[in-house]
Amino acid sequence: MKKIEKSIELGGRKLTLSTGKVAQQASGAVWATYGDTVVLATVVSVPQKVDLGYFPLFVDYQERLYAGGRIKGSRWVKREGRPTDEEILTSRLIDRSLRPLFPKYYKNEVQVIVMVLSVDIENDPSILATIASSAAVAISPIPWLGPSATIKVGMKDKDYVINPLGSEIDNSDLDLVVSSTKEAVIMIEAGAKEVSEKEILGGIEHAKKETDKVIDFINDFSKEVGTKKEAMPKDPDTAKLEKQIEKLVADKIPGIVSDLLEVEGGRSTEMDELVKAVSDQVTEEEKVYVFEMIDHIKKEYIRSMILKGKRPDGRKLTETRPLLVEVGVLPRTHGSAIFQRGQTQVLSVATLGAPSLGQLLESAEGEGSKRYMHHYSMPPYASGETGRFGQPSRREIGHGALAERALDPVIPALDKFPYAIRIVSEVTSSNGSTSQASVCGSTLALMDAGVPIASPVSGIAMGLIIESAKKYAVLSDITGLEDFNGDMDFKVAGSPKGITAMQLDVKTLNLTTAILKEALEQAKEGRAFILEAMLKVLPEARTKVSAFAPKIKVVKVPVEKIGEIIGPGGKMIKKIIAESGAEVE
Repeated sequence: MKKIEKSIELGGRKLTLSTGKVAQQASGAVWATYGDTVVLATVVSVPQKVDLGYFPLFVDYQERLYAGGRIKGSRWVKREGRPTDEEILTSRLIDRSLRPLFPKYYKNEVQVIVMVLSVDIENDPSILATIASSAAVAISPIPWLGPSATIKVGMKDKDYVINPLGSEIDNSDLDLVVSSTKEAVIMIEAGAKEVSEKEILGGIEHAKKETDKVIDFINDFSKEVGTKKEAMPKDPDTAKLEKQIEKLVADKIPGIVSDLLEVEGGRSTEMDELVKAVSDQVTEEEKVYVFEMIDHIKKEYIRSMILKGKRPDGRKLTETRPLLVEVGVLPRTHGSAIFQRGQTQVLSVATLGAPSLGQLLESAEGEGSKRYMHHYSMPPYASGETGRFGQPSRREIGHGALAERALDPVIPALDKFPYAIRIVSEVTSSNGSTSQASVCGSTLALMDAGVPIASPVSGIAMGLIIESAKKYAVLSDITGLEDFNGDMDFKVAGSPKGITAMQLDVKTLNLTTAILKEALEQAKEGRAFILEAMLKVLPEARTKVSAFAPKIKVVKVPVEKIGEIIGPGGKMIKKIIAESGAEVE
């Protein structure tokens, strides 16, 4: 194969994409370099052996430890094993940046694999991986509505920084990742130190200008490669059949919608019965379309209702579901709370421990640690289903990380509160926006545990129904029904001072910054309303930690005396621990 290489300046550094050198049997393969960070992104498309009823896109991102000149720290296992949480989060980031751009009726199995081959600590491999993945699909024969481009934006002294260096991001008030096409924003991921809505929007607009340059660059690269794309799959001509089915089911749809209000995403019994009844009245060849068409008729009914200003559960567009807040619900834990919004209910539990109980992190970039951890769990019973239970899913890891990010800016510094902190959010009932319920529950559990957080944080999920730039509806506190039938899931968390975390996923290519601005302002009002209800139950953090939490005393020891405390071979410190029963660090 002919090797093709092109470069562009991005954020003051050179970004290079090349193909034709390695992975020649993949449908598309791109070797991408940014500074001394190098990734290999590949994509392969094959026909499905069995129709799964959905588009099977699989994304796997892996950092090889050799990329940073490291050998795994474990004495027994040296091979890279199951993906780390960070690798799973990056896999989700790539997936969410690519998935909306595949044609609706494209059903081939598609797998994107990205391997990080070299890291220089300064240039974020996750951003390079997402750009390289977009380029790999763009140069492949796979039909696609892309390319998309992904940019990270930092902020220092109110100035925006494109793709900030690793040494700059820790001092940045904003860590914003935006993926977009030329026309619209399709994915946002953000952590912020209580940044205003105006500054967030400015960051998104700044990122959009840069993504346009990268999209032009990928398009030029793709043209030079010159791979012929497969024809876009055509929509089946079923308009006549859909009209026939609509006459049969129109009067049943309101009942189905009412039934679906009680479940997050599963089918209702009434829906199953209707599909069976209609299937008996069509030909054998037409039966395969029945469920999809009834589902489409139901979806259009819901969307039409919302665009007229009425939501399926009767709420106004800006109205939040009824709230229930309780704290101190578990007698022996260090802090606990139940936060319920409509049918979504989360039990959050806080545990305090010695600083040494923080989590150690190992990656190609090096070793690190964190003392605040949030884990999210959603068992099948929470949505009235049966299923696998135990090891966390990618979704659970993603939701847990988002809630952790939302609270991280308000966690007190180690010198003010010398504890490791773990929150577990148990989703006990789910019908939309469990990650943001976890944010609210976590805030309450921390305050109940006596953690002096800088500001209380609340979160809300915003939705969107859009027909055109002028005909749309922004929804506050979406349910599962509105999420599955809508065009946007926009999670926003923050304190009264500003936003601390955001996550956006879309199913439309019509999302503009004007609509985002409206959604952010509406979310701000919703967050304030929710926070008011939370603070009525627990106005501020408890002044003391639980009687069952460990007590920590910090004593400053003169440097010349440290050796005496440790003693020969650690003899003295071991004696102190044995006699006092305390842990000494």
